[in-house]
Amino acid sequence: MAEKSKIKQKRGWMSELRYGRSLSIDFFKANAWLMLLFVVAILALIGLRYKTKTKMAEIKQLTVELQRAESHKLQEKSLYMSLIRESEMVKMVREKNLNLEFQEQPPFELTDDETK
Repeated sequence: MAEKSKIKQKRGWMSELRYGRSLSIDFFKANAWLMLLFVVAILALIGLRYKTKTKMAEIKQLTVELQRAESHKLQEKSLYMSLIRESEMVKMVREKNLNLEFQEQPPFELTDDETK
């Protein structure tokens, strides 16, 4: 018999909670600061999550930009090094008086049409 009354009390408490009867105005007055603090904490966490996602997207975009800049830097460095080598070779040719010149066009390959 005692068990049945406990079940009824549980059901009664749950149904009161479900229909909002157990939450009175006095409860809200007594716990207003706590509920306000809870709402502010949730809003702060939502804001922090949004800020984190935007920063992560910015980091990803900047990483791609950095990779492109590094690739461009390597390209420019190789071009610069080839120009340095070329100018050094021209300088050595002039010092040795070899009378060599830099060809602007690649050499042509001559073919005989009669051999076809």
